[in-house]
Amino acid sequence: MRFIGNAPVDGEVRAIASGALATGDTVLVNSDGTVSVVGETAVSQVIGSPTIFEAATTEYISSTFDSTNNKVVISYKDDQNSSYGTAVVGTVSGTSISFGTPVVFHNDQTRFISSAFDSNEGKLVIVYRDDNNDGDPAAIVGTVSGTSISFGTPVFVSTDQAKADTMGCTFDSSQNKIVISWSAAYNSNYGTAIVGTVSGTSISFGTPTVFYSNTARYLSSTFDSSNNKTVVAFRGNTSGYGEAVVGTVSGTSISFGSSVVFSTQTSGGTADIATAFDSNLNKVVIGWQDGTDSNKGAAVVGTVSGTSISFGSKAFFADSATGSIAAVFDTNIKKIVFAYRDNSNSFYGTVTSGSVSGSSITFGSETVFETARANYNSICFDTNLSKAVIAFSDNGNSNQGTSLVFQASGSVPNLTSENFVGFANSGYASGQSAAINSTCMVDSNQTSLTAGQTYYVQTDGSLGTTPASPSVVAGTAISSNSIIVKG
Repeated sequence: MRFIGNAPVDGEVRAIASGALATGDTVLVNSDGTVSVVGETAVSQVIGSPTIFEAATTEYISSTFDSTNNKVVISYKDDQNSSYGTAVVGTVSGTSISFGTPVVFHNDQTRFISSAFDSNEGKLVIVYRDDNNDGDPAAIVGTVSGTSISFGTPVFVSTDQAKADTMGCTFDSSQNKIVISWSAAYNSNYGTAIVGTVSGTSISFGTPTVFYSNTARYLSSTFDSSNNKTVVAFRGNTSGYGEAVVGTVSGTSISFGSSVVFSTQTSGGTADIATAFDSNLNKVVIGWQDGTDSNKGAAVVGTVSGTSISFGSKAFFADSATGSIAAVFDTNIKKIVFAYRDNSNSFYGTVTSGSVSGSSITFGSETVFETARANYNSICFDTNLSKAVIAFSDNGNSNQGTSLVFQASGSVPNLTSENFVGFANSGYASGQSAAINSTCMVDSNQTSLTAGQTYYVQTDGSLGTTPASPSVVAGTAISSNSIIVKG
């Protein structure tokens, strides 16, 4: 058969170039069917203006992102309203945030507030210590509608030697369960956890499980969605060591492996612990105030395996004493963001971000977000608009509840696990019809390859012999300049 004009080539893709392509460029397909070079877009750091969400003294602040309604919910103790537990809904727009009217969820003294979002039910769960009922831990389900939130009836988490002294709360997305952890003051401050099931506007609980038969303080928890495990970090009783346990939910119960030390403190102890999960590299990151080294802000990367966790070396995210530490993972630039109080810089509210690599983490510079003492820091991430939201008690403004939008600097890759299509077989201007050497074709426009070696597309568009994140196979080299595109 003889073709007149442009003959089709098996494996060749033709599409309109969005942006210029150079010969041999790694190429991906966009959602509109055009093709572009694989690469990264730089994102600059932005700190929005502070916005008051409660014009009164606030404490025990916890913030959570409602991904069903794309709203931020901040829960807190309102000191000037009889210390009632209160919540408010925030809406992020650009680099600012606005709030609806605060709503009371517990009309009595409330402390040790923690919250999580049940994405299966589309509900917020707030846990807290009910000081009107002997300090027992309680939970309540909230439903966001517009800029307001309504609540069901509070339920006691446990009343069996349960008096809560610090609490943690996270959502197990594999089992669709809320996992609550606390220090049980009436049971020798043992580390205790329980599984909660949300149904409508209520929550029910299984049986409490002791995960640490000794004093556990400064609890913080996160969910490892790669291994489907809950990780609880805390200060143990052994000289104030930082320790962590891995929990597995089954039905309405949870079981734990043995505790693993992540910080061997010998003086001062581990305090103000914060946890976050890097869903890009599937790592748990723990931050804390390091009593051994002048209370500096320290962090460590944890890798979950089965019912245990191992840790890399400690890194510092702050060069001086810190306090009131909070952490979240920025899914946009793939960094862990820490918000904290810089005790050696007039207690100013400060923020920094770190990149995980293997079992280590490295940090950029510190930035002040509030030139006043910032207490009860909390941080969540708006995955809809790719912005972090920091909430704090502003000591420079009568400890009023204050919040701001933060965007860390970094780079955003356009590569996904599915959109790589091949290599440009020539140079093309934006808007031209481009020919792409794709599946099972040989692209001979590369350099410095090793025959027989599998190559992976890197997020900056280059080729490498180790997978990036996401892991995308480019193909197998057959010479120094030729590669068989992935089949």
